[in-house]
Amino acid sequence: MRIGVLAYEGCLAAEIFVFTDLLRIANRVARETGAATEDPFRVSVIAASAEPVSAAGGFPIGVRRWHHRFDRVIVPGFELVPSEDVAARLHSLQRETTFLRVSADRGTRVASVCVGAFLLGEAGLLDGRRATTSWLFASRLGRRYPRATVCPEALIVTDGTVTTTAAFSAALDLATALVREHLGDDIARATARITLVAENRTSQAPYIVDSMLPSVRGPFADEVAAWLVEHLAEPYDLGRLADAFHVSTRTLLRRFRAETGESPLEFLRRARVRAARNLLETTDLPLARVIERVGYRDAGTFRRLFVEQVGMNPADYRRKFHGDASSVAM
Repeated sequence: MRIGVLAYEGCLAAEIFVFTDLLRIANRVARETGAATEDPFRVSVIAASAEPVSAAGGFPIGVRRWHHRFDRVIVPGFELVPSEDVAARLHSLQRETTFLRVSADRGTRVASVCVGAFLLGEAGLLDGRRATTSWLFASRLGRRYPRATVCPEALIVTDGTVTTTAAFSAALDLATALVREHLGDDIARATARITLVAENRTSQAPYIVDSMLPSVRGPFADEVAAWLVEHLAEPYDLGRLADAFHVSTRTLLRRFRAETGESPLEFLRRARVRAARNLLETTDLPLARVIERVGYRDAGTFRRLFVEQVGMNPADYRRKFHGDASSVAM
């Protein structure tokens, strides 16, 4: 398989080289185990010209000039902060987006890591497709490319000939997925274990920090949300909530949904899970007390909601994210 990894000014070098290095190790595993007699993956780092590219931080990357004779092209992300104007950055990468569009038109499969998805979007490759990116920038991706269906909690999304992934370390998940697709489970598993790469990640939901997400609420919804958080552990009562804001229940639901795209109850469920995650990470409270503190009485209901939002059960979440998991009482 011929793979071109697209380097460009300001790209993240690690997202290139953790990908290329894992495939290099997979090649060795395949040959040592007799699964292949020659390297299954032929990987090149390519760019618009043969001149070195300066990655984020000013690090030079030696490259080959691109061509269109690849089976896959991989697009790393670039350095981006929430306050930055992504449009200006993408404007400077028009050669790259044109290359991606032409490559896709010629039948090349294209994949991105993290905010590399924005380059695919500029090339028109996300239109009508499901996609993902870093959870921090998922809403921005959806707003910029409204014809795409963005799945902010997904780790890897493949739709037709286009694959997108979550942030940074998802380059390893993408490489592992390619090994599994072309060399099978045994080689993928061996490669993952040699490199200490997690084999079972399926979601970025456990890593989402809601407080870092940009707020899209209006002033009315902000006040309602604050009231709900203040009364987090109390039973949800729509009538009481409406009375607190001197509106009818119908008006409250309409105005809250208009400003947030969800109902107050949907917001409350997410807020309760967010509070539970914090307690699981930072305290040794037994799970029963955590459930009680965030307003639930039925443990089964809470667990189902937690798994639905986070992608793992509360006990597994605590083991993974608590500062001193060995001392925790469940």
